[in-house]
Amino acid sequence: MVCAVIPTYNNQETILRVIQDVKAYLRDVIVVNDGCTDHTPELLSSVPDIHVVSYSHNHGKGYALKQGFLEAHRLGFSHVVTLDADGQHRATDIPLLLKTHAENLSALIVGSRNLTADNMPRSNTFANRFSNFWFYIQTLQYLPDTQTGYRLYPLASFTNLWWMTDKYEAELELLVMAAWKGVQLISIPIQVYYPSASERVSHFRPFKDFARISALNTVLCVMAVVYGYPRMLLKKLCR
Repeated sequence: MVCAVIPTYNNQETILRVIQDVKAYLRDVIVVNDGCTDHTPELLSSVPDIHVVSYSHNHGKGYALKQGFLEAHRLGFSHVVTLDADGQHRATDIPLLLKTHAENLSALIVGSRNLTADNMPRSNTFANRFSNFWFYIQTLQYLPDTQTGYRLYPLASFTNLWWMTDKYEAELELLVMAAWKGVQLISIPIQVYYPSASERVSHFRPFKDFARISALNTVLCVMAVVYGYPRMLLKKLCR
């Protein structure tokens, strides 16, 4: 069983449209209200047939994803499709994720954006290449887009996982941990839409967030040597 998990923080302009678009492909939708301070909570209360997880303080995307995963597990779902609440991901790509999932039931399906698309922020392109490089160092695997939030997760591999970070870099951490556990990672192309700079809602804080990402990568590199590489080698020898 597959449901959608949509974390949101102050996306009042787009959240209802995103939910409507997703429900055309997935009946069950979990929205995580990550301490929104705009009109998002009132908007969500007006939508029937969705599951809403709410808490009063903003914790970050990683924390919101974890709460969404726990709720999906509690409701009996085995897999979740995650996508952003700002409208950048196209719900029309959900059938492609589901088709790939049907052929690879235990895999983590990772949407890969076209980083040369119109209005793609240059900072996103640089950050993604930076992230891709360190992901390869930490896992010896290559993915073209390690920062995309459009994914299909097998819940069994993540519900009991200890998460080191609550912020948006948790999505990189989840990929690394999945690779170390031997979860198959499959990249598929997805569409992406970025509004103009004047319309874009971003919670990214360049200096503070980049420092936190660098710290996470340092920790993951150390863990790769003492845990990740040996575990991957052991799995390879036991095949």
